[in-house]
Amino acid sequence: MLLVLNVGSSSLKAAVLAAGAAPTKRLWQAGAQRHGPLGEQLDQWLAPQLEPWWPQLTAAGHRVVHGGVRFTAPTRINPAVLKELEGVSALAPLHNPPALEAIQWLQQRQPGLKQWACFDTAFHASLPPEAYTYALPAAWRQGGRRRYGFHGLNHQHVAESAPCPRLISAHLGGGCSLAAIRDGRSVDTTMGFTPLEGLVMASRSGSVDPGLLLHLQRQGISLEQLDQGLNQRSGLVGLSELSSDWRELRKAAAEGHTGAQLALAVFLHRLRQELGAMAASLGGVDQIALTGGIGANDPKLLGDLQPSFAWLGSVRWLQVDADEEGMIGRLINRADQGSGAADG
Repeated sequence: MLLVLNVGSSSLKAAVLAAGAAPTKRLWQAGAQRHGPLGEQLDQWLAPQLEPWWPQLTAAGHRVVHGGVRFTAPTRINPAVLKELEGVSALAPLHNPPALEAIQWLQQRQPGLKQWACFDTAFHASLPPEAYTYALPAAWRQGGRRRYGFHGLNHQHVAESAPCPRLISAHLGGGCSLAAIRDGRSVDTTMGFTPLEGLVMASRSGSVDPGLLLHLQRQGISLEQLDQGLNQRSGLVGLSELSSDWRELRKAAAEGHTGAQLALAVFLHRLRQELGAMAASLGGVDQIALTGGIGANDPKLLGDLQPSFAWLGSVRWLQVDADEEGMIGRLINRADQGSGAADG
């Protein structure tokens, strides 16, 4: 049996999957919102629930958001790999550090358990140079300063669940990104060097004119204030001045709350804009799949989007439940069988 831990910036998910050719069958799963020190929550909330499963576990897989240039396939965890991952944690400060903390926690609990890291950036390793290169001075582009893309585990799940020649996968939740997928391979995406670029998100700004950020710095805003503001106080919560919760904003907007109405309008405008860009990258679209907490669960969203894309011609729209845990299970199974693995 395989344990999968998916530690996000605000959530904690765990699942035990049946190992095998396609380990998507869940034998147990649980989820919770993050609160307090992660180690304490793992000890007090997760460990007791895993007690019956420890003797039957053969491996564990972790979602790690940023793998940098080096990690483009499921990778066995060892001390050298952990050290390298710590080096790229600053590129995904809300996500990588808690994932690494969960890996270390599990090492202490079950030191003999084989552990794997699966990366959200890995699916986008197929991006061509014109899609991943920033138009910056050559010296600035050194050291892996390029676009990586994120949400790759779920974008890959969507690509395998709804295969077609030209697919746009729209992961819409606390974080949001699009992937243009041709024949199962990512060829363009909206996130970049960090998970901050692209669409409007729950508390992240998405793309902003860098000149505005330079202006704010000249006005006395510190780097720390910029970091916190862009990652934690922007997006839907910054626009609405009410909430980052999509359902709450839908309700408030219907009741006339102007901040909520603005937040939804900006979110949808940027989403339409970037969907058009992904369609251009693909040279047309066969399917658009909405996934993630918002994308898969808001039935009104299809009605908000479909009329704007009649110009695309015959396109199939669908909503697909996210399944990062199942995708991690499939990747580790393939890696264990010797295809597509990296040994730390």
